[in-house]
Amino acid sequence: MSETKTGAPDTTSAAADEDLGAAGSQLSTAPAEDAPHLPSLGVIGWARWFWRQLTSMRVALLLLLLLSLGAIPGSLIPQTGIDETKVAEFRKAHETLAPIYDKLGLFHVYSSVWFSAIYILLFVSLIGCIIPRTWQFVGQLRGRPPGAPKRLTRLPAYTTWRTEVEPEQVRAAALALLKKRRFRAHLAGDAVAAEKGYLREVGNLAFHIALIVMLIAFAWGQLFKSEGNKLVVEGDGFSNTLTQYDDFKSGSLFTQDDLDPFSFNLKNFVGSYEPSGPNRGTPRVYKADITYSVGSSDKEKKTTIKVNEPLEIGGSKVYLVSHGYAPVVTIRDGKGKIVYQDAVPLLPLDGNVTSTGAIKVMDGYRNPKGEREQLGFQAFFLPSYGGAGTAVVSQFPALLNPVLNLEAYHGDLGVDAGIPQSVYQLDKKNLKGFKDAKGAQVRENLKPGETMKLPNGAGSITFEKEIKEWAGFQVARQPGSGWALAGAIAAIFGLAASLFIQRRRVWVRATTGSDGVTVVEMAGLGRSESAKVPEELGDLAGILYEQAPGAPDPEDDPADSAASPDPQVAPAEGADSK
Repeated sequence: MSETKTGAPDTTSAAADEDLGAAGSQLSTAPAEDAPHLPSLGVIGWARWFWRQLTSMRVALLLLLLLSLGAIPGSLIPQTGIDETKVAEFRKAHETLAPIYDKLGLFHVYSSVWFSAIYILLFVSLIGCIIPRTWQFVGQLRGRPPGAPKRLTRLPAYTTWRTEVEPEQVRAAALALLKKRRFRAHLAGDAVAAEKGYLREVGNLAFHIALIVMLIAFAWGQLFKSEGNKLVVEGDGFSNTLTQYDDFKSGSLFTQDDLDPFSFNLKNFVGSYEPSGPNRGTPRVYKADITYSVGSSDKEKKTTIKVNEPLEIGGSKVYLVSHGYAPVVTIRDGKGKIVYQDAVPLLPLDGNVTSTGAIKVMDGYRNPKGEREQLGFQAFFLPSYGGAGTAVVSQFPALLNPVLNLEAYHGDLGVDAGIPQSVYQLDKKNLKGFKDAKGAQVRENLKPGETMKLPNGAGSITFEKEIKEWAGFQVARQPGSGWALAGAIAAIFGLAASLFIQRRRVWVRATTGSDGVTVVEMAGLGRSESAKVPEELGDLAGILYEQAPGAPDPEDDPADSAASPDPQVAPAEGADSK
């Protein structure tokens, strides 16, 4: 009767240990850990020691952890390259911490010396890890699986049986079977050596290469990125130059020549909203119809920009990010002369587009005495006013009952002092409010077509029937984003392959026993502990057993061998189950 048995380790054979170590080597491309020793004296010795430490996996993981920790203050502390206003507010509110943060570079983390040093060291460490591992893996692919150890019983998964089939036929059947199961297999002496799971190392290398691609892409994007915002009223246009932006920020290596040459005009903005129900006022459609031209071409093209559907021109993307109203007003002096007539964009304060802003008349106005003076109006716009007795806020985003609320001032707007100020805010430091007959501040609600008279013949302001809409656009240029995405996807698949694919080896030895009967031995070895190796070996042994069925043992009754069971695989004694 054929039988299955598990091998027992032989602790007396040093040669067997050495042979097993050779068979179990190179199951991965991880560099071998040398015994700790002091580097040789001299510059070269220290340089070699430092390089080995830098390119070790533990140091790469440590640098990756430090990079993650270093990014935390960049997310929590205002950054100068993102929001100068918040940085100024932080400095004012934290007079003790601000100087410390300045010295540590925490207001510009991603361009600081210490963050750049971690970034570069991680980059060098990954390259130093990958290059030798790649060459080692290429060598493994060009080579063949190592021959079988002398004692297969020492391997974690092992099985054996006796058969009357010739050894050559068993080895040929085993070679064909392993190749059919996509093993790299060859005949080595009296055994067939096979190996499988090379995609594990491919995934491992792909993961590390993808990290390098991501690091390069992120660095490239941070150095050459640009991002600007522009508010455009219907009928107006924009040209992609620095002076046209309302605000602009860019990477440290960005130059004006990197801007893509294009321009566009906002022809019409369309916004529609849910009229009723729990989602009343929620936008249903936001789109901006524009015409644009690229470079010096006079040929204009029409397109529509929607939320999350930007216009792509060269390396730039034009996003639709905001919307509001720009009521048209006409301001006249006491003699009826028009001193200002334009659409005034106002900034929304809530979801129903209750808006605020300022109207400034800086030149051309003279008061009733003939003196040069400046006018200022604090403006609040309600697209859907609820009427008297309701809160002074808009009830709906659309233009159902538009009302323009105005407060009038005269004096010095402060724009001639050379100090920058927001066009949406009114500096009342040197202004005086117009007073009515009762001495109260002049303030009126105007509907389209209505006019507010300024006291003492100072002039008037008319809320025209035309109400324009404006759209806020963000022009972003983020080079390297495509490479960063590709690197992230490759890193995910590479990591999955390195975690879920196991590299393993199988050996099948067929020799003639002392009694002239063929002895078949099968053993498997994996890089890590897993139940997959004995399961796979048992499956292979069952198929091979059908082609080389078991022979009866000399002491058994031949009649008892009529139905021999398939061989079962068990872990070798003294070895961990895989």
